Amino acid sequence: MKHQTVDVSGTRIHSTRIHLVEQGDGPLVILVHGFPESWYSWRHQIPAIAAAGYRAAAIDVRGYGRSSKPVAIDAYRMMELVGDVVGLVEALGEERATLIGHDWGAPIVWHSAMLHPERFRGVAGLSVPYTPFGETRPLDFFRKLGGDRGEFYIEYFQQPGRAEAEIEKDVRRWLLGFYYSASAGPERGTVNIGIVPAGRELRDQMVFPEETPAWLGEDGFEFYVAEFERTGFTGGLNRYRNVNRDWQDFTEHRGRPITIPALFVGGDKDGPTIWGAPAIASFERTLPGLTRSVILQDCGHWVQQERPEETNRLLVEFLDEVHGS
Repeated sequence: MKHQTVDVSGTRIHSTRIHLVEQGDGPLVILVHGFPESWYSWRHQIPAIAAAGYRAAAIDVRGYGRSSKPVAIDAYRMMELVGDVVGLVEALGEERATLIGHDWGAPIVWHSAMLHPERFRGVAGLSVPYTPFGETRPLDFFRKLGGDRGEFYIEYFQQPGRAEAEIEKDVRRWLLGFYYSASAGPERGTVNIGIVPAGRELRDQMVFPEETPAWLGEDGFEFYVAEFERTGFTGGLNRYRNVNRDWQDFTEHRGRPITIPALFVGGDKDGPTIWGAPAIASFERTLPGLTRSVILQDCGHWVQQERPEETNRLLVEFLDEVHGS
């Protein structure tokens, strides 16, 4: 695997540096991670995609790893992240690419494909289904989800410094609890990290395993701990703090479908996939180019890490279909 850092600024005033790890030759495939992850989240997919005849490029999203970390909160709005993805295609010397994203990476690639269908051959989203913006402001919707039970986690993340202060008390333990609690490991009904009761912290809702989950492994866990102890979490959390800005930015695109070939893969024990059932049911309208929608059984949030072999097979089949192999 080859590490490199490229400038994806294009015509934008401020320089944006994106770190990526790539392997293979052939049509470009860009992999975009979510929170709290990194390029490393695609460690099982990079060699599999490369072996199938493609150029796999897994990025550190801005705010993570070795990529740029702007100070301004609004530098993490969706339009900026879409600009990074589009700029990366040109920076890597290509005219078009295929996109794959997980967690927040899924909305990033969904919206990149929606706004710039001419630049992308296909788009695959893991965990988070494509959900076009509607008439309700996102934070208003999330407050209703919390209701009397407490704050929905995205609302909990809104105040700058609040979640950071919680996590910084013990980065290692917080990450272990977050990864495990969102996986298929805990019995459903015993944990709900989607809602934070009044006066509590998110970590109070977590389940902490005695050992590192097998799907993550000691090496994987240590990589993430070292990465986030070095970089902190503000860049990743700032993505959540732009949901209402995104809603405003995309006013003229509300309800717009994605027309290029698409794939969705979720887990039956994954919160965003479960909450996103109405969006999945609307794919015929919102993703008219959908090739498959697959829900993996006994799979949690970390789809490509919990179920790498099945995910790799689905992704390579999709890539081959998109490229006519």
